Amino acid sequence: MIHNLFTAGQINGTSGYEEAAAQGLIAGINATKKLNGESPLVLRRDEAYIGVMIDDLVTKGTKEPYRMLTSRAEYRLLLRHDNADERLRKHGYDAHLVKKEVYQAYLDKMERIHNEIDRLETIRFTPKHEINDVLEELGSSRLNEGISAKALLQRPEMDYQKLKPFIGETTLTLEEEKRVTILIKYKGYIDKALRQVEKVKKMEEKQIPLDIDYDNVLNLSLEAKQKLSEIRPLTIAQASRISGINPADISVLLIYLKQHY
Repeated sequence: MIHNLFTAGQINGTSGYEEAAAQGLIAGINATKKLNGESPLVLRRDEAYIGVMIDDLVTKGTKEPYRMLTSRAEYRLLLRHDNADERLRKHGYDAHLVKKEVYQAYLDKMERIHNEIDRLETIRFTPKHEINDVLEELGSSRLNEGISAKALLQRPEMDYQKLKPFIGETTLTLEEEKRVTILIKYKGYIDKALRQVEKVKKMEEKQIPLDIDYDNVLNLSLEAKQKLSEIRPLTIAQASRISGINPADISVLLIYLKQHY
């Protein structure tokens, strides 16, 4: 490890302008944080494709020029273009790249979105409601019991625009209406992905000391010792993603850390 050296682009094994620009952004942010004595910005795999790319470069290395593909991200459902601000705006604000008024505008927007989701929960439709005619036109089943506007929006045939005539006027922008639709329609899938993220976060929180001597870890496979010594992962989660490191190696490492740290 070379302290105070920040690099980006082909020197790190990537190919492509976008990959180089992304690394340059993080390198610049963390060089500034280093000078200010602040903790570095490390984006997680569930937060940004930049996080996926950097984690891949660190843990998997490169046998050929690396390009960032969506298929490399296990949390693709969370890394959507519509929620980039939700994932990254605070990081930008904390790094002094986003102005206070821009960040406040983002907070106001998210408040409107979540308030609207709560409001749709309170709006009810009965089997006698005229919305049944719209549902029939869409090829969706008619209501046979009371249902909330939020639950109705979960139907594949329904979207916010078709629902608007029956829920009253709002001040939401088209972008905000789309976000409301996505958060309601795909809530089950999003929640499942978030639960997976929480499991991994617990492993991410388990830090590995930089001064650990892997040769002293009994019952750790030879391949694991070599790769862990070379890559020097910062967390258990990062170690688990290294090619050739199996669950048994992680269990041995966890026991060693508990006994000695």
